[in-house]
Amino acid sequence: MKKTLIAKSGILCALLLVTLYACVHELPVPKGSTGTGSGGGGGTTPAPVTCSADTVYFQNTILPLLNSSCAMSGCHDAITHKEGINLTTYSSIMSTGGVRAGKPTQSKLYTVIADNSMPPKGSTPLTADQKALISKWISQGALNNVCNGCDTSAFTFSGSITPMMNTYCKGCHNSSNLSAGIDLSTYAGIKAVALNGKLMGSITHASGYVAMPQGGAALSSCQITQVQKWINAGTPNN
Repeated sequence: MKKTLIAKSGILCALLLVTLYACVHELPVPKGSTGTGSGGGGGTTPAPVTCSADTVYFQNTILPLLNSSCAMSGCHDAITHKEGINLTTYSSIMSTGGVRAGKPTQSKLYTVIADNSMPPKGSTPLTADQKALISKWISQGALNNVCNGCDTSAFTFSGSITPMMNTYCKGCHNSSNLSAGIDLSTYAGIKAVALNGKLMGSITHASGYVAMPQGGAALSSCQITQVQKWINAGTPNN
C-alpha cells in the first residue's frame, strides 16, 4: 500500500511539472479581449476601419511581419512552436509571445526582437522601422485591429511594392535566407520574379505556383492589383 501511494504521488508530481513547464511562455490575453472588434483575442478577424496614419494595425502589419520573419517551419509556426511559442495568430501571439499590452519593454516578443536575439543568428534581423512598429503596436494596446486604406492608384516601387515585400515576404526571401533561391530584399530580386511571372503566380495562388505568403493570409485584391499595375508599368524603380 505504501509503495502504491508513493508511486501515485510521483505521478502527480510529474504531471504538475509538465503543467508548469507548458505555461512558461503563457500570459493572459489583456482584459477586454473578446474575439471580436478591435481588441479581439480569438480567431475572429475584426471588421476593418478606415486606416489612420497614427495607428499600427495588427492584421495589416504586425501579423504578416511576424509570419514572414518568425513563424517559419522549425521556429514559431503552429506545428513547431519552438519553446512553446506560436506566432501565427493573434490569440497565440498574445498567449505565448509574452506580450504585455501597453508595455513593449516588458514584452518578450519585443525585447528579443529589439536586441536581435530573434530572428536567430544567420537570419536577417528586423529593421529599426519594423521594430518601432511592433513597439508602437504594443504601446497602443496590442489590439487585434485591421484597417482598409489600400489605394489601387498608388503602385510605386518605393511607396507600395517595397513595404509590401518587406512585410509579407522579406523574412523568408533575403540574402541570408534565400528560400527557393529568391531574394525579395532588393529591387533587382523583386524585378526578376516579377518579369518571370513567379511573383504574380504566387500571390494570386495560381495553379502550378507555391501560394504566397506561405502559411499566412493571402494579399488583398487591392494589393495584388497594385503589384500587377507596377508590373504592367514596366517594373520601374520609382
